[in-house]
Amino acid sequence: MKVTEQDVRYVADLANLELTSAERERMLRDLNNILEYIDRLNELDTTDVPPMAQTSAPVGADSNRSSSAGFAQGMREDKTTPSLPHEAAVQNAPQTDGTYFQVPKVIER
Repeated sequence: MKVTEQDVRYVADLANLELTSAERERMLRDLNNILEYIDRLNELDTTDVPPMAQTSAPVGADSNRSSSAGFAQGMREDKTTPSLPHEAAVQNAPQTDGTYFQVPKVIER
């Protein structure tokens, strides 16, 4: 599969990006290089390679413990806490209709 200049223009339009011709050429080259690299990786035989859950040591990992116990040290306990009441959140808004926040339009076409 190859990325075409039409693909780059289409995605840039969806993202509302104005690319120069040099930027489009570079994007086309870079995206095709990425796809070529992925094709090369797909040629590797990984049948005897076990799946990995993580590629690096977890935060707070302790080499003297099993991986799951070491990982638990770096994590906080998951607790449910009450959220900010809707009325209080809307009260602090610069503009509101009483129910929703009102914000300026940021996307123009």
